[in-house]
Amino acid sequence: MNKKIMKKITVFSISLMLLFLVGCNSNKKKEIDVSSIKIEGISLNSTKLWQANLETTDGVKKMQRIMHSFSDKENVVAYASLKEELEVEFTIIFQKCTMKGEAHNQLHNFLKPMIAIFKGLESGNLKSCKVNFKTMENRLAGYTNYFE
Repeated sequence: MNKKIMKKITVFSISLMLLFLVGCNSNKKKEIDVSSIKIEGISLNSTKLWQANLETTDGVKKMQRIMHSFSDKENVVAYASLKEELEVEFTIIFQKCTMKGEAHNQLHNFLKPMIAIFKGLESGNLKSCKVNFKTMENRLAGYTNYFE
């Protein structure tokens, strides 16, 4: 494998270790009705949104922009590249997270399922890639229903 791919794999692996072992350390598309998106496994802070750190929100917004700019939806190889771009931002979110307590736990509930979605984006099956693309798009769009 070339060095660039190995570096990306290493960065992603480190982020996964942080996710599971350590935890975090101290433009929406018009057709999506964001307010109706409910994400299983995530709850509100009573009736209020959870307070997220700025870097987390910025990272999610960057992931949304990456998704929004993706146009090669009939090219299965392009989905693997999309996955790599999203993983870079995903890793940065974990590296810059300073959230604590239940807000932190809820953020992990929001982020953790993305790992399976990443795998679906690189599945090599165009139908699976498209389904996982939509799943990721909806998940990212639902962020503002739980975090501010």
